[in-house]
Amino acid sequence: MPSQQDLRRRIRSVRSTQQLTRAMKMVYTAKLRRSQASVLDARPYAAALDGVLRSLAGRIGAGRHPLLVERPEESVTLVVVAGDKGLCGAFNSNVLREAAALLGGGRWKKVDLVLVGRRGIDFFRRRGLAAKAAYPELMKGVTVEGAHEVAHMLAGHFEKAETDAVYLLYNRFRSIMRQEVTLERLLPIERAQPVAGVAAVDYTLEPSPQALLAAILPRYVEFQVLRALLDSQAAEHAARMTAMDSASKNAGEMIDRLTLTYNRARQASITKELIEIVSGAQALAER
Repeated sequence: MPSQQDLRRRIRSVRSTQQLTRAMKMVYTAKLRRSQASVLDARPYAAALDGVLRSLAGRIGAGRHPLLVERPEESVTLVVVAGDKGLCGAFNSNVLREAAALLGGGRWKKVDLVLVGRRGIDFFRRRGLAAKAAYPELMKGVTVEGAHEVAHMLAGHFEKAETDAVYLLYNRFRSIMRQEVTLERLLPIERAQPVAGVAAVDYTLEPSPQALLAAILPRYVEFQVLRALLDSQAAEHAARMTAMDSASKNAGEMIDRLTLTYNRARQASITKELIEIVSGAQALAER
């Protein structure tokens, strides 16, 4: 059994760790509140923009803009969004495990990796897989400028036919307790399919369809990248807050167990000393 001094030292150490995890939980609770508001505000606009573009692309055909051209998916670009730090449960491991499964699943002949976040970069570097592009600082603070840089690079590769499709793999924020690994096709944009029994509405487009697509499509790609980054950021904050809450509870349970063990050891020491005193006094009385 550990000595009383060792037990006191362990209790102080665990209590210090508990104070740290509680502080981290409070910090990421505040960060989650801001990130969650950004995600929830962006989703209605993203859904409306996606619906408009799908409908527009379905009416004017795939050959009107380079970002709408559909090719057989032999060579694709996979954008993997992970975090910069750990201490967030299975947040990073889930998305990286899914990325490794996609690379080894034979779904595509060639996959070019675009990595966002230090954890993903380190993960694939250790496995000897080179990335086409890497953004190690982007998840420290998601900005419109950062999303524009990534979107511009992806759109450029697709327009030059260097890749047949672009996919986003990230953690989608569902709730504080639930983050869902999501694979979405960013490019080419899927066209809306006609619904049986529903007559298509013929719109008059002004200016020309080409001018509309040239103005909207780059902004659409940029916004979808921004939305995915915001989703991943909110999911990371939620996962870290949950992990710190769980760590605080585990630390409290460990403190209770160590305190109980310490009290038992202290009681045993006191009992031993009393027995020694009584035995000594009895021996002196018998003389």
